[in-house]
Amino acid sequence: MTQTAPGFIPSRHRRSEHIDAVLGRLGRIMPAIESPDAERWHQIGIALMQGDMAMDALLAAMSQHGMREARQQFEAALAHGIDAVPDALPELRRFIAEVSTPPAWLDRARVERGAELFRRCGKTAFHVGRNVALLGGYQASAFNRTLILTGALQKGPTRRLAETVQWKLDCTVAGGLEPHAIGWRSTLMVRFIHALVRRTVAARPDWQLEDWGLPINQADMGATLYGSLLVPVLGSRLLGMPQTRRERDDAAHLVRYVGWLIGVDEHWLADTEAGGAAQLLQFLLSLTNPDETSPMMAQPLAYEPLSREYPNFGWLRGRYEYAKNLSISRAFLGAEAMQRLGVPTRMLPWYPLLAIPRNLARHSLSRLLPGGRRRAAERGRAEQEANVRSMVMQRGVAVGASLNAPH
Repeated sequence: MTQTAPGFIPSRHRRSEHIDAVLGRLGRIMPAIESPDAERWHQIGIALMQGDMAMDALLAAMSQHGMREARQQFEAALAHGIDAVPDALPELRRFIAEVSTPPAWLDRARVERGAELFRRCGKTAFHVGRNVALLGGYQASAFNRTLILTGALQKGPTRRLAETVQWKLDCTVAGGLEPHAIGWRSTLMVRFIHALVRRTVAARPDWQLEDWGLPINQADMGATLYGSLLVPVLGSRLLGMPQTRRERDDAAHLVRYVGWLIGVDEHWLADTEAGGAAQLLQFLLSLTNPDETSPMMAQPLAYEPLSREYPNFGWLRGRYEYAKNLSISRAFLGAEAMQRLGVPTRMLPWYPLLAIPRNLARHSLSRLLPGGRRRAAERGRAEQEANVRSMVMQRGVAVGASLNAPH
């Protein structure tokens, strides 16, 4: 791997005209959404060269000890606690102690309320995550190159989408982020695999460090975090789901804690919806630099519904799902972004126009009826799980923590 001087900023760090225009428009109506000042912009550039110090150090110790045995220790400590691993590496003991001790700012009641909001978003959160965050994220070309080098094209879009959704469901199940619970374990396993891929890809002779920065760096991880967990909640509100400011800020608190667990530095983690949205857009201002890799990643996802196996009326359902997904992307991303991604742009945003009144009526009623929010969360969770099951059934897709889980 090419060595760089301290403070080096890779050439990918340049302002996206498209995101700059979005920031300008939003800044006029939402003062919290503002363009980064010179110091913040410089920090984002530096973040492109920064990994996850704690996990990278643990990985180095594990490699020196012997990866097979050390990984078994790591997985056992996640599942059962460090006391279940009497011969654990000292570095592993320190790491588990750190992630098992919650930060002073953590409010678990807020985390649980944020998780319930995500469950209430139901299939709308899935649609936004798939067609806005995931598809739109392929405009980050340097990040695409990491995925391509780790075989994302060979895995196909269905597996990557299923892994992403399953990780989000793990994080938002009731109690899922308690120490050693499923979301806590999944997030830390993804953090470990991020470090493994970061070291492997950075060492490749074809990785252009001066241009692309460090693989899976702080800016990439931060943008992915907000895109995966906060954008679906915000998008659900825009598609008609009533949400209070407190609910949205509680969702941001959940995102903050997941970010802390997954290795994003605390100064990038916001505690409010507005702060999280602002940080995401500031990251995207640097990361949105599409190139030939963008269509390579986006097109298989866009056309994926046409290749699914449906139990009935396969051709008709495939065309409907294809058109529905593109209409959501058209509404949120716009024609110019879709053109850069190489996906069809001649699609009116018809599905959002149908979804807004339906979501408004359904969720407004649930807020008025006794026990309505609880039932809405149960119904929404069932919808989200059904989406994962349908993807798993496609050609035997296996779901588990991997590099792709939080992206």
